[in-house]
Amino acid sequence: MSTSTRFLRLLSLLQTHRYWSGDELAQRLEVSLRTVRRDIDRLRDLGYPVQADRGVGGGYQLASGAALPPLVLDDEEAVALVAALQSAVHSGSSVLAEAALRAMGKVVPVLPARLRQRAQALTASTVPLDSQSPAPDPVDPAVLVAFAQACRDHERIAFDYRDAKGAPSSRRVEPVQLVNVGNRYYLVAFDLDRDDWRSFRVDRAQNPSPRAGSVSLTV
Repeated sequence: MSTSTRFLRLLSLLQTHRYWSGDELAQRLEVSLRTVRRDIDRLRDLGYPVQADRGVGGGYQLASGAALPPLVLDDEEAVALVAALQSAVHSGSSVLAEAALRAMGKVVPVLPARLRQRAQALTASTVPLDSQSPAPDPVDPAVLVAFAQACRDHERIAFDYRDAKGAPSSRRVEPVQLVNVGNRYYLVAFDLDRDDWRSFRVDRAQNPSPRAGSVSLTV
């Protein structure tokens, strides 16, 4: 096991927030107690609040800190996180939805494509208990994040789109805002090729391609 792999494995173990004895960690990582102590010191230098009990039978536990340190997630945890964030995005609470969308903007871009696909499949197959709130059509989290970032950064974006009849088209737009209506997200944007304002259902969009350059939009 390489040093970096061992270090991430140690962090993953500690993030379960259970109490680990030094011997348990050494056995799991296949290293000496001295190496475990050195790695714990490295974590503290990076801002992780690791509590330690010294002496015979001593051990380690990750405590709550003043700031949220970087997290290490396995595949299943990452998929569950993205699916939960997508659910929050469609929750109907504007404050929660905006925070969830910001979090997705940080998580989704670093996910391997296979995990994004798994998260999308999980969300699409989940039916809400409230019969008054029908399940939205599945949205590719990468598309939703790309649109949100384009709105935030005032950048043009191109994407493939299909209308209500399924007819495909390519669009180049200057995005203004994402709007959540009836458990669906719509992108409000100025269509550059049609020289007019349009709204696009996000679940009908694919293959977003941001175009660099600031734009000045006037509604």
